[in-house]
Amino acid sequence: MKKVMTKSVLLILAILSFSLTVNAQKRKANKDTEKWKYEIECAGTGSQGTYLVKVWSYSKKPKIAIEQAKKNAIHGIIFKGFSGGGQGCTSQKALARTPSLEFDHADFFKEFFKDGGRYMKFVSSSTDASVGAGDVLKVSKKLYKVGVVVSVQKDALRKDLEAAGILKGLASGF
Repeated sequence: MKKVMTKSVLLILAILSFSLTVNAQKRKANKDTEKWKYEIECAGTGSQGTYLVKVWSYSKKPKIAIEQAKKNAIHGIIFKGFSGGGQGCTSQKALARTPSLEFDHADFFKEFFKDGGRYMKFVSSSTDASVGAGDVLKVSKKLYKVGVVVSVQKDALRKDLEAAGILKGLASGF
């Protein structure tokens, strides 16, 4: 009986330990994302209504940077835009035309970008499983820069933000 009880206690401790580790990694990832430290560039032409972008995320651990690339891609499409270049790309302005939009609607965006939040509906694919060796760069003793290609459904994202009253419709200015 003692042996079964000991095994049960050890199993519970192992599960708790694993849960705490996963939660700590998520908190660290969210802390890195809150700073919105990333670079975004065109990675090619996506299907109609999408952008194919490469997001360079910074973090102390490459795995965390990869996880946060989707949030960074959506944030970049909404607030930064990106320049054109090769691969048939053209420059794209940010969806938000007002620089203060992120702060004016801080509660909305906090909820929007939470883990598993609404932003996930607009990230249709990424290269999570196959990040190339050249896309993981160590930029300092404790910081990595990781490039991930992400496809963002920009038309659906715009419609969602318009429906929520965050962005004005394209026809509203005419």
